[in-house]
Amino acid sequence: MKYIDLSLEEKREQLKRAQIEFDCLCKLKLSLDLSRGKPIGEQLDISNEMLPELTADECFGEGGVDYRNYGMLDGIPEAKRLFSELTEIPEENIFVGGNSSLNMMYDALSRLMLYGAPDVNIPWCKYDKVKFICPAPGYDRHFAILETLGIEMITVEYLESGQPDIDKIEELAKDPEVHGIICVPKYSNPTGYTYDREVVRRLMRMECAAPDFRIVWDNAYFIHDVYTEEKLANIFEFGKRYGTEDRIIYFTSTSKITFPGAGVAMMALSAKNMAQAKKLIGVQTIGADKLNQLRHVRFLKNAENTRRIMEMHAAIIRPKFEIVLETLEAELGGLGIASWTKPNGGYFISLTVMDGCAKRVWNLMKQAGGTLTTAGATYPYGNDPRDANIRLAPTFSAIHELEVCIQALSACIRLASLEKMLGEEK
Repeated sequence: MKYIDLSLEEKREQLKRAQIEFDCLCKLKLSLDLSRGKPIGEQLDISNEMLPELTADECFGEGGVDYRNYGMLDGIPEAKRLFSELTEIPEENIFVGGNSSLNMMYDALSRLMLYGAPDVNIPWCKYDKVKFICPAPGYDRHFAILETLGIEMITVEYLESGQPDIDKIEELAKDPEVHGIICVPKYSNPTGYTYDREVVRRLMRMECAAPDFRIVWDNAYFIHDVYTEEKLANIFEFGKRYGTEDRIIYFTSTSKITFPGAGVAMMALSAKNMAQAKKLIGVQTIGADKLNQLRHVRFLKNAENTRRIMEMHAAIIRPKFEIVLETLEAELGGLGIASWTKPNGGYFISLTVMDGCAKRVWNLMKQAGGTLTTAGATYPYGNDPRDANIRLAPTFSAIHELEVCIQALSACIRLASLEKMLGEEK
């Protein structure tokens, strides 16, 4: 029975039980962590084949080019070809860099702040205001980048369908102060939803008042299927159709395919944006680590083999998702105090509790020895207007810890929910 349907006396009795359960949890001195979406060691071991050092004879690429030396600012051709095969983006649109797509993203936005976009040539720092649309709940590090650069963030909530509110996005794009949108379009962080084809089409077709409007397309989980594969429409195809390719700043990496701290990142740009990027990046660096790019190409080989490797990752991740989802259903199903997403891939599950309860749940979990992503972190400025969203990241926890962790979390949710309901009835 839903908690809301209980009588006042029944709610008080449930609160007493929830408090006793919570007190017992605190005595256990648990140490549990659901805060960050990191691969566990077992996943990292999949790529150990890359660790042995390259011999001198193995450091040469196509045409006998010595990758130990300077050069190839936009990446080795073998890496560009691999990313092209994986993303279905032409090689000429691809720039392969160092280990961090987040770093590349920060630099790309910084270049717009300092130099502006091609054909516009007004640095964003010269405008009175630069605003970005931020579908939320979203990725906290995206919001940190925008805030650090002084870009004002406008929250746009997801619809019940799991899609961003494209009607509102189109309306906001008519404001000349709105210069972009930032998003994770496939297996979104944290909801796990994938943008449907119509949303991608409308993003590329919509009228934008700012001539330098940019879509930061962080496709971090592009082949990170856990269950059924969800197909994300190719944003560059729509860009070509509508003549809006210059809007796209596309990013992805091998961070959760091989080693998160030592992977290979890429960005994809239109020809015009690529020419500007190469000119400016060429001042910043002579090139990224080509030997690391080469190691990755030789390990991943091609799209087919990379997908085989990702199936190995999925086999490790899938049981963890199942434990979280099954335990949430067993502990909270039917109570009417929480709901959660059931993603087909990615690294996260988005949990929604009663309005006004997320911070309380976070604090209760901390007292019980559990670590969650800070309540509010999935919204710009850390401000969840409903105080209801909690991001769950089950991948880094050991399987034997997960059920206990979700049971503890569920106890905290029951306690926080009953406190709120009884507080409102006073």
